[in-house]
Amino acid sequence: MLAPLPDWITAKQPETLEVAAFRSGAALAHLALATAADPVPQALWRDRLALAAAEVSAGIAGRREGAGALRDALHLSKPGDDPGPAGTILRQWSRAVSRSISATNLGRALEGVAPERIALSLDVTLPTPVDRAAQVIEAVLTDNPRDEIAALILADAVLALALGRDHLLPLLGPVMTARALRLRGDDLRLCCHRAAVKGVQQALPLAGELARGAARLRAAVPKLRAKGAARAVELFLSQDALAPGALSFMSDRAARRLCDRLVGLGVLRELTGRDTFRLYGV
Repeated sequence: MLAPLPDWITAKQPETLEVAAFRSGAALAHLALATAADPVPQALWRDRLALAAAEVSAGIAGRREGAGALRDALHLSKPGDDPGPAGTILRQWSRAVSRSISATNLGRALEGVAPERIALSLDVTLPTPVDRAAQVIEAVLTDNPRDEIAALILADAVLALALGRDHLLPLLGPVMTARALRLRGDDLRLCCHRAAVKGVQQALPLAGELARGAARLRAAVPKLRAKGAARAVELFLSQDALAPGALSFMSDRAARRLCDRLVGLGVLRELTGRDTFRLYGV
């Protein structure tokens, strides 16, 4: 169990911008210390938070798809196929968290966003990490008020860089609202500081949950006889959801049997509740 945020950080009471900034800084520092240990599966953690961010982004874009529909749209489409609007939103977030932060990699995730805008976003230099993220949101949405998803992805990328991370960790994306994104200036900064605390509140217990799940999954490897089982386990420890067909180094039958075996051992979940077109994850 990872240590939760102290109560004084999450207290519900009126606060000035300065107090909110202090609290968000404390929350982010606590998150970094609490999740630095090896047991936290960082790639899986990022991808699961990317799903949460994509669900919020879909709502901001006026779509009603929940997590299950987003997973289906992305993971049940064939490579090279258009996953549709919902799947595209999840694909943007998943691509953004899967590669190290750079203008080139973010350009691959944010199709249609000008490289100059991405480069400018990564170069912001305000004093605190959250202030930098707020500046990016305001700048992106001033240029294009309908580009909320790009604004949130770039804001979380800038926040991660300022915290010394080399991969994007969705903290603002899963909690920011459409109303918050319409704010500007100090109002937006205050909202981002509060969102950072809320984002840490969501991310921290998830990290602990996934660390425990990863430990159980790794402990099951010696019980598996299928060729490629260890490789499959590492894939499950890096992605939110996988279809058996994604285990391309195994036959379709072997992949399905392995997934069912891991579910039977209680170390993997079937995520859809269906008999066909199933998806699996920690």
